[in-house]
Amino acid sequence: MDKLKKFDLMEKISRELEDIRHSQQAVLEKIAKVEIDNIELGDKNIESKIPEIYQRTADNSAAIVEILNAFQEKTDEFGSANNVEKLREQQEINNLK
Repeated sequence: MDKLKKFDLMEKISRELEDIRHSQQAVLEKIAKVEIDNIELGDKNIESKIPEIYQRTADNSAAIVEILNAFQEKTDEFGSANNVEKLREQQEINNLK
């Protein structure tokens, strides 16, 4: 795989991880809403299981953020080390020929 393709794939994975992070945040918010709404309802099954589900989801969300941050740093370092901007410019020049 050439360097530009690898960099593009790395950026795609970063975007996908970011999307997962946003999705996890939305799930956490929905779980919290169910927990709050259940205060009024008082369903014992929800009351007993939702906190554990919330915690597992929060743990997963934290793990995704950790992976995302490390991978974005790796992507940036790869881009700098391989002078991706110059490679893109050269690719555009080649495409014009």
